[in-house]
Amino acid sequence: MRKLGMNLLLWGNAIDENLFPVLEQIKELGYDGVEVPIFDTNPDYWKVWRNKLDELGLARIAVTICGSDFHQISADPAMRKATLERNKQAIDCAEVLGAKLLNGPYHSALGVFSGKPATAEEWNWAVDNLRELAEYAQLKDIVLGLEYLNRFESYLVSCADELFRLVEDINHPACKIMFDTFHANIEEKNLGDAIRLLSKHLVHVQVSENDRSTVGKGNVNWPQIFEALNQVQYQGWLSVEAFSPKLAVANIWRPMFDSETQLMTDSLAFLKDKA
Repeated sequence: MRKLGMNLLLWGNAIDENLFPVLEQIKELGYDGVEVPIFDTNPDYWKVWRNKLDELGLARIAVTICGSDFHQISADPAMRKATLERNKQAIDCAEVLGAKLLNGPYHSALGVFSGKPATAEEWNWAVDNLRELAEYAQLKDIVLGLEYLNRFESYLVSCADELFRLVEDINHPACKIMFDTFHANIEEKNLGDAIRLLSKHLVHVQVSENDRSTVGKGNVNWPQIFEALNQVQYQGWLSVEAFSPKLAVANIWRPMFDSETQLMTDSLAFLKDKA
């Protein structure tokens, strides 16, 4: 059976020791591990997290994003350099945490747009900087799992075809792909075809409903997804990524589920039946 994980952004973006009781509940419910968002890029910050996760026997994957202050494809070379260094620090944090994957859309800044498609120059900046980042990750025995977002959140890559081409152009063994069903549900004609395309580089799957609530309770075509995952013999994690009004950046203004416990319990039951 594939490992089943839980993303901690369900409780908002305050990733601190107040979440340790949540980690205990996640373990008690039967999840194998957690996705830990790396916002604080001081490696020392994550030592206590590693100890707690080790104590609970929870596996962990690191995830990170870049806001407007860190745009990897900015026309400003100083910002591109600062972003590369910031993402290297996120790798250092993942290493301290004990994670072997650093996932997310850090190829560019969340919510930053130029008003037009990515230019060839922007594309080449991404390729060069992410290849250097992959070189650094490989030294730390960490793999990058790049994620595409939907068109309303990012413009460098917003579908499977584009992300596949980016990773092919980067052409580094430590640079791979993660797949998020929420974004794919918006952008893809066929979810199964997207998975089959990405399977060459696929290292992680986030399972997320169309409304970011309980997995299996929305309109995502789960039979199509699981058929494709089984066909390509995907053996990585299935990790629940659900959001609530606690995460303001997600723009969720009404409750989409009864409680975090209900969402985790029902999502886990759904995945255990499929995984």
